[in-house]
Amino acid sequence: MTQGTRYDLLVVGGGINGAGIARDAAGRGLSVLLVEQDDLAAHTSSSSTKLIHGGLRYLEYKEFGLVRKALQERETLLYAAPHIMWPLRFVMPHMPNLRPAWLIRAGLFLYDHLAKRELLPGSRGIDMRRHPAGAPLVDSIKRGFVYSDGWVDDARLVVLNALDATERGATVMTRTKLASAVRAGGEWHAQLESKDDGRRGDARLIDVRAGAIANAAGPWVGQLLSGALGREAQHSVRLVKGSHIVTRRLFEHDHAYIFQNPDKRIIFAIPYEHDYTLIGTTDIEYRGDPAQVAITEDETRYLCESINRYFKRRISPQDVCWTYSGVRPLLEEEGADNPSAVTRDYKLELDAKPGLAPLLSVFGGKITTFRKLAEEATDILTGALAIDAHAWTARVPLPGGDIAQAKFEPFAARFAAEHPWLPAELARRYARSYGTRAARVIGDAKSLADLGRAFAPGLYESELRYLRDNEWAKSAQDVLWRRSKLGLHLEAGTLDTVCADIDRWFVQAPVAAAAPAPGAPRAASPMAG
Repeated sequence: MTQGTRYDLLVVGGGINGAGIARDAAGRGLSVLLVEQDDLAAHTSSSSTKLIHGGLRYLEYKEFGLVRKALQERETLLYAAPHIMWPLRFVMPHMPNLRPAWLIRAGLFLYDHLAKRELLPGSRGIDMRRHPAGAPLVDSIKRGFVYSDGWVDDARLVVLNALDATERGATVMTRTKLASAVRAGGEWHAQLESKDDGRRGDARLIDVRAGAIANAAGPWVGQLLSGALGREAQHSVRLVKGSHIVTRRLFEHDHAYIFQNPDKRIIFAIPYEHDYTLIGTTDIEYRGDPAQVAITEDETRYLCESINRYFKRRISPQDVCWTYSGVRPLLEEEGADNPSAVTRDYKLELDAKPGLAPLLSVFGGKITTFRKLAEEATDILTGALAIDAHAWTARVPLPGGDIAQAKFEPFAARFAAEHPWLPAELARRYARSYGTRAARVIGDAKSLADLGRAFAPGLYESELRYLRDNEWAKSAQDVLWRRSKLGLHLEAGTLDTVCADIDRWFVQAPVAAAAPAPGAPRAASPMAG
């Protein structure tokens, strides 16, 4: 990038909304620059419950429009990236003292019929004494319900959107923040502070120009408006902390649970990384720095106690293997005192006047509706810029997602058969993480030795090179906790050593003389299968 480069659109924020907007806009032919102050998905977008869902509990708050929109998007996304997203059946034990059965049946009927379903089976009642999901639960639970939603690797979803954006001509810069931006002559003059080379040292100052700015800074959307952009917002976000805990696997089957708590909160228990159970989430008002959010002892106890109401096997804070917390930037509403009742919908605020470069700010949203949000945002921006370009993302796969008929298992079996020298577990992880691009991670390798140095079980140098050269990974944290969850599987006491080795590699490993250039913008193609 040279000083003074001009773009049609500058997107600020490398979470799911920013990456989605960058992808959509680049695919419509706009020149796009995306900047993120940390790593892609470093904050909220890697700290979700990792569900693609309509939000069954939002029906209680009469959010029918939001639920319908999310349910419509649910199947669109499952088709777009079947390697990092897949259907998941949920079990809801019935507790008569919390919600009557007729109310649950009515809610599930709406959930089944508010949007068309092709991939997902509908809901039904079950006898917990006969269903495998009943075995781990306390004997007092006699009946329940099952319904469908989806699972997503949230951080990889962000990376794949950014990757697709670059392959359609966009430029993505991590470790780069917007320092200031002023309107001048019908465009934005912006100054960036960049440490995008991943090494320590002073930030480079880069001046760029843009026809429009999309403020998709998530929890920082208001700070960016009042600070670097010098504007006042019509809307605001309410920061709500959601924390999760991970324990060793609490059940053997492949269903997830959704539990009703006496405080009307919903808690999920989800199969996670094969050997673990993911439990969450909390909803707590948050007023601190979004970059410093962390679980509290009270939250850990709350989640353990919530699970202990239902499972025969009791857990305590000592059973927790890992925790994570994120700050959800929810759209502020009058009268919503309970954080759980705050809408998960979004508002797109356009600041545009004749002769002035437009500014679009994103308030709220949830991961399931990111594609629709990005589509609506890009519609608004192209209209404000007088660019005639149409929506295209609804039926186009994300990188690696062009799997025939969106059927992952036949693809994974074929990939393993084509690389019989790969251990079965590693072959499946490559297929899951990278889809049809898994062969690019392996390159010309014909044996494990050809993959280079092993930094940890299942993590070889060839994968590090791929992540560095294609997916903006610059540190051990990027690799072990966002591009993968390999950090969770490391033996106790080895994590610090592995992280230090990987960080040294990123500093010392030579970069190829000619890094892969972004592909030329390409026309949207119909989804395979």
